[in-house]
Amino acid sequence: MPGMPSREDGYYLQRLHDFEQLDRMRDHWWWRPGWRAGRRLYTWYVTFEDAAELHRLAAVHQRRISTPTLDPVSAEGLHLTLQTVGFTDEVPDADVHAIAEQAGSRCARLAPFTVTLGPTYADPETVLLRVAPWDPVEQLRLTIRDAIAAVWGQDRVPGPAAGFHPHVTLCYSNADADSAPLRTVLADQRDLPPATARIHAAKLVRLDRDQHVYRWTTVSSAPLSGRTATRSTPPQHRF
Repeated sequence: MPGMPSREDGYYLQRLHDFEQLDRMRDHWWWRPGWRAGRRLYTWYVTFEDAAELHRLAAVHQRRISTPTLDPVSAEGLHLTLQTVGFTDEVPDADVHAIAEQAGSRCARLAPFTVTLGPTYADPETVLLRVAPWDPVEQLRLTIRDAIAAVWGQDRVPGPAAGFHPHVTLCYSNADADSAPLRTVLADQRDLPPATARIHAAKLVRLDRDQHVYRWTTVSSAPLSGRTATRSTPPQHRF
């Protein structure tokens, strides 16, 4: 008898179902609350500058789904969002330094870990890579949230602790468009083997999105240098 689906499997299958019901893609680049041209955001990312296997997989997917209504993410732009801190004009420099210091000391107790990335799925604004396992990514995110709470208090940590679903975005939709062609293309490439990437650090970045692309400057890096065993062997896929 097959085992129960993992959380990662269940979420992935639900997203596939949701996309089957979707008629139209929409423009990702609308100005979300608080954002405007020239404004920057402090946020924590995992970045993948040295993840050659991921870069190759992303390039294959992007070639296959190339269309003017999707903006592909460059290899150096691939990232996994962990936790927002706040807009740069609202967060004092002293708080930024204190949060980075707290995160650095906490993340140093965590061990590096490996994730698998793929296959693809989509939502109304993006094409994404599935990430598994979630557990170590969630542990890293909660560690970052604890660092922010150490400086600001728990009630000022931005966003809810629950409802986090790790993902890496391959493309952003830039227009209202029929979703059916993308649905067909994605279905044809789910047999591509996933990539693996080793996660060694979380990075506090200063982010902008003025030109329909996410660009950032790294403010601080929090290496994962602990020796405690972390779940690093990805689970088998069950689709």
